Amino acid sequence: METTTLTKTKWVLDPSHSELTFKVKHLMISNVKGEFRKFQAEIDGDDFTKSKVQVTIDASSIYTNDDNRDGHLKAADFFDVENHKDILFESKSFKKVDDGTYKLNGTLTIKGISKDITLDVEFGGTNKDPWGNEKSAFAISGKINRKDWGLNWNAALETGGVLVSDEVRVSAEVQFVKQAS
Repeated sequence: METTTLTKTKWVLDPSHSELTFKVKHLMISNVKGEFRKFQAEIDGDDFTKSKVQVTIDASSIYTNDDNRDGHLKAADFFDVENHKDILFESKSFKKVDDGTYKLNGTLTIKGISKDITLDVEFGGTNKDPWGNEKSAFAISGKINRKDWGLNWNAALETGGVLVSDEVRVSAEVQFVKQAS
């Protein structure tokens, strides 16, 4: 009697070819950009539309090119990294819109608060690097309201408006490498 073993493909993030960034309106007139420098992601399966996507972001790896601002973002007013080390995303669905364009739906958890979000995804394709590693790439974008996750701190401006917008634009350029089964 022969035993059949099912192998499932796993794709893991190639961190040296990936970035996770965000933009927030500052003083209602310009954007401040930032990034998370440490994050991991996995995709389980070859058919991305049927695969589970999991992302873990080290909240303390936030970087905005200003040590004071980074410290404030890590504090209780924002990410509270002392009590909430990770930001998590787990997919619920990955639906094809048209050739190369998808909608990624899932649950984003920040500071223990979980909310569903939808992100736009552009599939860059799959190719092999010079060492024979099979890679796939995606460009991801979306908008969230930071207050949905308890990131409420703000300051009123003398001229009206607020220091920091509620809307945060998120963006990722990610490359995954297929793991040998």
